[in-house]
Amino acid sequence: MPALTGRIGAPTYAAVLRTPGAWKFYFAAAPARIGIAMTGLGIVWLVHGSTGSYAAAGSVTGGFAVAEAVAGPQVARLIDRFGQTRMLPFTLLAHATMMALLITLTVTGAPLWALVLTGVLAGGSLPQVSAQTGARWAYALRETPLLSSAFALEALSVGVAFMVGPGLVGIVSSSATPAAGSMLATGLLLAGGFLLAMQRGTAPPPSTAGQHEGAKRLLHKRFAGLVGTNVGIGLFFGSMQVSVTAFAVSRGTPGLAGPLYSITSLVSLFAGFAYGARRWRTAPETQFVIAFVWLAVSCVPLLAVHTPLAAALALALPGLAIAPFQTLSAVLTESAVEPAILTQAFTWINSGGAAGIALGSAFAGWVVDGHSAQYGFLVALAAATSALVMALTVKLSGR
Repeated sequence: MPALTGRIGAPTYAAVLRTPGAWKFYFAAAPARIGIAMTGLGIVWLVHGSTGSYAAAGSVTGGFAVAEAVAGPQVARLIDRFGQTRMLPFTLLAHATMMALLITLTVTGAPLWALVLTGVLAGGSLPQVSAQTGARWAYALRETPLLSSAFALEALSVGVAFMVGPGLVGIVSSSATPAAGSMLATGLLLAGGFLLAMQRGTAPPPSTAGQHEGAKRLLHKRFAGLVGTNVGIGLFFGSMQVSVTAFAVSRGTPGLAGPLYSITSLVSLFAGFAYGARRWRTAPETQFVIAFVWLAVSCVPLLAVHTPLAAALALALPGLAIAPFQTLSAVLTESAVEPAILTQAFTWINSGGAAGIALGSAFAGWVVDGHSAQYGFLVALAAATSALVMALTVKLSGR
């Protein structure tokens, strides 16, 4: 990402974690983050292990993901209204019950429609832990220079979870039973979720009925632009997953698909750590646009790669923009909506990304089947460009 004027100063990670109660809720949520990162792939292992069908596994996982994206903001609305400590235990128990039912139905050979229906209920009750910890950071550090670093720390932890979680699912499910990954994911989510719910002192207060009417503020151009950029980044991720896999397979090295795709995530983690440790003087809206300019430009070399080594080098470039985007998206969302509806705002942002991933994977798969992996990378470039257009609307919309 192009250099911005910045300096290392007060907003460091150590200072963030010294905020009263911060390290307790941050580390309490760690098992839940890993559990959420394991859940989708765990369902694939679970259903495929019992049915032998990837189509069935995809149907259940797809139903889970769609329900999570649609119902998540509605659950978050209740959390904003009644408070995290009151609502989180209920959503955790509802999700755990549905996951237990899904595991039972799957291993006993229930029909596919029952598995899909249960998967939908499990996805609809999945607690959005990162949205809730993000709301806690905003409640503790609002209007301080530490908030950006706190959001960077949160993005860093989510990135680590999504690198550790899928690998852990594979190890547990392949070495024990196909259901073991889903069991472990649910257990980690319950443990982390209840630990987070116990941290009452750092939870934002429930909104009053009058404050809750501020949900109407979600219906404005600035927030719509933020959701649009997250849809765009989801399209980018979805198309990259398919395109990198297709590239590795077409070169006769299918085993390199995972390592190649992880390069972007690894670079993003390091870039995010460095970004969050600085105080940036450039306005967040301007940084937001710069991040997407870099993301779009960094996709261009992928159109010309022909060897795994060249692909590895090219895949490192987009990672420089991903983590700053995630942090800035949280910063701009926090400034765009009322505090009383922040959890649901963060959840809408996450839902936009999830919807984009689903659409990007489907469209890139269709394009790659008809052409080649390079055309899939072209889809990723188009996604990054569309996200840039949305980022420009955020910058031009004002506060």
